[in-house]
Amino acid sequence: MKQYPSKLKYKKNHRISVSNLYLSEQKEFFPSFGKFALQAVESGRLTFKQIEACRKSVRRGVRKSGKIWLRVFTNISVTKKSLGIRMGKGKGGHSFWTCFVRTGKIICELMGVSDIIGFRVLKSAGNKLPIKTTVVKIFY
Repeated sequence: MKQYPSKLKYKKNHRISVSNLYLSEQKEFFPSFGKFALQAVESGRLTFKQIEACRKSVRRGVRKSGKIWLRVFTNISVTKKSLGIRMGKGKGGHSFWTCFVRTGKIICELMGVSDIIGFRVLKSAGNKLPIKTTVVKIFY
């Protein structure tokens, strides 16, 4: 999985206000590819390492039989200054990549496995994330 966007307009992002965090398109809240989905119950911030741990957990559980879709991407650069630095002198260096997840957003989708395996795998993948998640199943 790609860690960050290949082209950026700016190296460092502004801080995102909380009011903009809840504006979203309706299609983010419903699974569109797979039979099972991992849905966020609370809003929060996911780093690349957390998303990668979730993806590896799912891939390990389904082996080669299932198909996985990740619906989140780390597109926001977070900067941080050292603790001993005085105020001023700029914003600070790049620290890590992150993405914001709203309540109800689909994080991961899965298809091609049985019901028992799908629920078990996505439940264990949700335990790797710092936000509360639930497993959703689509009935065709």
